[in-house]
This record gives sequence, C-alpha cells and structure tokens, in this order.
Amino acid sequence: MKRSLLMVGALVLMNFTASRVFAQTQPDTTKKTTTTTTTTTAAAPAAEGASDVVGALASNADYSTALTDVKAAGLDATLKTGGPYTIFAPNNAAFSALPPAKADSLAKDPAKLATVLKGHVVNGKYGKAEIIKALNAGKGKATLTTIDGQTLTLSVTADKKLQLANAAGNTSQVILYDLVGANGVVNGLNAVLAPTK
Repeated sequence: MKRSLLMVGALVLMNFTASRVFAQTQPDTTKKTTTTTTTTTAAAPAAEGASDVVGALASNADYSTALTDVKAAGLDATLKTGGPYTIFAPNNAAFSALPPAKADSLAKDPAKLATVLKGHVVNGKYGKAEIIKALNAGKGKATLTTIDGQTLTLSVTADKKLQLANAAGNTSQVILYDLVGANGVVNGLNAVLAPTK
C-alpha cells in the first residue's frame, strides 16, 4: 500500500514538473512574433537592496571575510562612491587557505591588505554577460585593469572553467557571478590572488 502511494506521488510530481518545464518553453502566441521563454537558475541572485558594490558583497555570507578585509583596509569608502567597479572577491574558504603567517601579516598591515584587495577590483562592470562578451571579442581571453593599474586576464580553461590570472601568474577560478550593487558587481573566486607588487 505504501509503495503504491509513493509511486502515485512520484508520478504526480514528475507530471507537475514536466508541465512547468513545458509551459516555460512554449512560444508566446499572444503576439505576432514568436518568442520563447527559457528559465534558468542564476548563479547568484541580485543583491536586493544593495545600494553599492560593498552592499552587494555583504549580501552573501560566503564572502564575509572579503567584506571584513575591505573595511579593515579602508577600501569601503572608495568602493561606495564612483564606479562602476567589479570586485572579484575570494570566498571565505580561499582566505582560510592562506598560510597562517601570510594571513596574520595581512591582518596586521592594512596597507599590505589594501594592495592585495586592490588586485581583485577592476574598473568597469563585468557581470557574467559582460565577461562572455569580452571573451568573445578577445577570442577566448579578456584583459582587465585593476583600480591600482595591475593587469588581470580572464580565460576559459580546458575543463570549461572561467579562470582569472594576475601578472605574477597566480590564478583563481570564478565560482559565483552577479551580486549586483548600484555602482558595480561582485563575482566570487576560489583563491586569493597574490599581489604583483
């Protein structure tokens, strides 16, 4: 009896899911032109109420270390005005992976911390759509300039991951896109890029 009920429940759920997917991809017949609507899950939702790029960074708890460091280095005042900016923010696990001596050194020296963080912030808005456009224009590579004049290069790896590299050859993968603020966007990284200076 229980098995029959479970099978019926599973069939109802499959039918409901299939109907929703089918409905989302049907042409809109109410207009003269045919359009198709496809629903995809975004990598990261827009940061609701994020007044600026720092607010966007604050909207995701996985990036709380980056937020704390931005404030400790005094960069929040810069990033709250002007722009647009794109922060390629290392996640909490990336900061935790730093050698303890390096992490302590950065924590005790706001100027050194600011140098590291500036190597993750570029001028301009580069959400997922803009990154794809830049990669297409650059035939698979795009060069960005950080707010302190360093060069970052975006490219796609052999296993189809988006990689960010600095001039020193340090790399990280982009793992989150489009935390949007009024003056920019935050994309997440899985590693901290060591400074080139």
